[in-house]
This record gives sequence, C-alpha cells and structure tokens, in this order.
Amino acid sequence: MKDIHVLLLSYPNSTILNQALTSLSSVHHRVKDITILEEPGLSLQINDPAITERIKCIKLIQNDLGITLNKYIQELSCEYVLFLYGEEYFDTKIKHIVLELHDNEYVMTYPWIVKGKVIQRPFFVKTSFLKQTNFFSKYQIPFKEAVLPSWLSKISKSFIVNTSGDFISKTSMNISADNLQKLNFIGKYRYILEQGINQPSISVILSNYNMADYVGVAINSCFLQTTPPEKILVIDDGSTDNSYKKLEKWSQFPQFKLFQKENGGKARALNELLPHIETEFVIELDADDWFDPDAFSIIRRYLEVLPNDVAVLYGNSRHWRQTNPEDIKYRMIKKGKSVNNKHELLSYIFPLAPRIYRTSSLKKNNGFPIIEFEDGRMYEDVSLLNDLLKKNRLLYQDFTVYNVREHKSSITKKNKKSYSYWSNFKKNLD
Repeated sequence: MKDIHVLLLSYPNSTILNQALTSLSSVHHRVKDITILEEPGLSLQINDPAITERIKCIKLIQNDLGITLNKYIQELSCEYVLFLYGEEYFDTKIKHIVLELHDNEYVMTYPWIVKGKVIQRPFFVKTSFLKQTNFFSKYQIPFKEAVLPSWLSKISKSFIVNTSGDFISKTSMNISADNLQKLNFIGKYRYILEQGINQPSISVILSNYNMADYVGVAINSCFLQTTPPEKILVIDDGSTDNSYKKLEKWSQFPQFKLFQKENGGKARALNELLPHIETEFVIELDADDWFDPDAFSIIRRYLEVLPNDVAVLYGNSRHWRQTNPEDIKYRMIKKGKSVNNKHELLSYIFPLAPRIYRTSSLKKNNGFPIIEFEDGRMYEDVSLLNDLLKKNRLLYQDFTVYNVREHKSSITKKNKKSYSYWSNFKKNLD
C-alpha cells in the first residue's frame, strides 16, 4: 500500500540529497511520491527506478517555505506526509518503526540531538491534519529553520506521538555559530504551556512605522510563548506601506489591540497606548525585533522578586544581521551592565534591551517625554530612562530573550550610531 508522500527540505548538496533518496528504499513499498522543495539545481544520481520515477522538484513560492508547504499540501492525496530535512537520511532501523497513526494521533516526532540539545522534530504526519493547520510564512517567523518547530508548538501534546531510537541519521556537518544560535532558539518552542507562571501580569507595547516585512515576526513572537503576555497593544504611526493591513489580520485575537494615528514619532505613538495598559508591567518591543519563545516565562521569574524601587528591568540582547530579504545571520550577544546614574546611561554603548517597565512608574512619568530635540522623535527610550532614574532604580539581570534585527531600513538604529545626533541630543537632555 503506497500511502506516504515524502517531502525533502533544504538539502545543501547532491551528495547528501542522493544519500537521503537512496535511504528511502527502506520504505519504498509505502512511498507513492517524493517531492524535493527548494530545488537546489543539483544532480540526482539514483539508480533505483522505483525511487527515481516518483521524484518531483518544486521551487519555493516567493522564496517562502511556509507558504509553499501550505499550498502544496492541499494538493496531496496520500494519507501521510513524511518530512526529511537538509542533513538527514534513514538508517536501516527505520524498518522497525511502525509508521502508522491511530484515531486522535496526528503527528509523529523523533528526537533530533545536536550539541547535546534535544529537539523534537515532526517527521510523520496525517495529511488531513496538515491541511487544517497551516505553517507560518517568512513574515511571521525569524528564519526558515523555525517553520516546522513553530508549527509543532501549536499542536496539542495529546495529538503527538514521540518516537525514540536512532533510525534517522545525519551527515557530519560543522555547526556554525549562526546555526547553533538558530538551534538554541527553535529548541525553546514548546507544545505545552507552562502552568502557574502567569504572574506578574505583563503587556507588550509596539509602535510600527513602515515595517511591513518584519512586524509580523515581532507580533507572532508574542503569541508563540510558553507563557504569553496578557495584552499586545500595537499602534501604527502613520505608515505609508501596507503595514496596517497586515496588522489588522491579528485583530481576531482577543489579547491583541490595534490602534492607528498620524505619524508623529515613536514617543507620541507609545504614549497613545498608555491609558490602555492595565497590567503590572509593560515591555517595549520594536517592530523589527522579536522575543525568544520562553521570554515571558523567564522575565516573570525576575519580576516576581523585583524590589519595589526598581522602575525598569533589563538584560542582554541577541543581535542578527539581515543579509538579504530571505536570510538572517547571527552576529553576537551584547551583554548589559548596571546603570545607576545619568553618566552611566549616556555612556551605554547600545540601547538597554529588553526594557520592562513598572506600569505605575511609567504612568507617573506621563509616559515618554517629548523633548525639543528632533521634536521628540529620537532617543525616546533614553529620555524616559533618564527621567525614571531621578526617582527610581534600573536593574540589570543576566538573561537573553530579546532579538535585535539589524537592517538597512532601520532609520532609527542608523541615526543612533551618528555621533552628531547623539552629541546634540545629550545637550538637550535635562
């Protein structure tokens, strides 16, 4: 009975791809069709006609793995879909694995072990279930390696069968710093919410201006949390691209609230959200950045024991460079340090991130100051922190859950590096 459609994803070269295709002979009696996604333009060297006659190569739609999978899977008629990834092939032990899902079982996973980290990967799934549960597009996740892990994190644990054993092998590949950071990130996805870690309460505030390509990743990172925030408050600051139309799609979620105003700068935009913050704490998220999946779980543990005189909790930031529209590369983790006065704040070489404000302190300050320099449109975070330092403490803790995207479109981040801008701003700061 041929009831399996095999999907091969992201194979980097002919040798590994041919090894994966050859290994399918172990299950050839079940395989009806084989599709290679992200056609690499590589030569196939398979001598088994029972395999080669079933192979089809397709290119990604808009270079987007998630969208391609969603569309292509709708056309499949096999009962099951089997996924193999860029460095994997079947061991002969696959013959001893019962490839079958019963009743309310929809997804079979296996433990993928890299550098001692165990990540559950979906590899055998009911096609009917895939047709009902879409993968995220490149506008909703930070990099393509997160497509299947993020999808798995949405699935109820009761629908998942976890296998064990070493029936899937992988070629010996050097793990770069970039790949290791991506693996660390996707390893944080969980398909079960952590219980009892929903206090203190937290909201997210986000001001968007012309970040249509990135803001979906920022917002989705708030939803793909082991313990999500209570509210996600987003304001579009007069965007001229199609940002607002993309943002409206999130309005179906009750914890998401969307606002719109004429362009007036981030400080004014965020101040518009101030009356709508009802939680004990609020965290600021830039429209082109994103959170780790366990960010709020970690942050809440620090907030539970936060001294009353602390107005802002902050940590480290993980930085990525957008090398092209489809690819992002890890740069570094910038570790924070303690800031106790104005001099230390102004000598800080990068923005404090993430910034988790005590809501009462933020409201007592009437939100973000609108200073004369550049009509309050730059360094709004530094202006606020300077105000808060006059009456409260800022507290640094060594944790990393915030991801900064460095890209050419970020006018604010470019200007923050300008010595003349910074010098003039400091002269105008009380």
